[in-house]
Amino acid sequence: MNENEKILGEERREFIIHTLLASSKPITGRELGEMTNVSRQVIVGDITLLKARNAPIIATSQGYVYMHAQVIPGKIKKTIVCRHTPEKTEEELNILVDNGVTVKDVKIEHPVYGDLSASIMVSNRNEVKEFIKKVGEEKAVFLLNLTAGGIHLHTILADSEIQIKNAEEALRKAGILVE
Repeated sequence: MNENEKILGEERREFIIHTLLASSKPITGRELGEMTNVSRQVIVGDITLLKARNAPIIATSQGYVYMHAQVIPGKIKKTIVCRHTPEKTEEELNILVDNGVTVKDVKIEHPVYGDLSASIMVSNRNEVKEFIKKVGEEKAVFLLNLTAGGIHLHTILADSEIQIKNAEEALRKAGILVE
């Protein structure tokens, strides 16, 4: 392929799937656009079409990820309930990752739209910092802003029960965990 030649339609969407499947890290829409010589907006449309076809692609703050069906062996998954102001989001996420926990997503119950969920996928302070930075740059609002009182849920993943217990205790001390 000529380096300036666009990859078109279905061939591009197949390329996106194969690229995401082969990647061990998220890939941004801009990066996928550069690989296929199209704009990021074209990639966003492709991802929407692929999701409509039930491709297990999620958008994270670091880029797109193909969610493999298998469960990661040895990982413990738990849902926790939290409440805080938007200003405490970074503190909340840092408490979790500092205790060895990956924050998979955030969920809220919206009075009009019902259950809303967004992928976060942060597992260290650098990823938390990038997530918070991106929210600021995009002038996005945290989902907790759409709830009464900031109540929201997180799906968390850890290697051990003790990591989850330690994270919950730290959130409790910070006044964030709802029990």
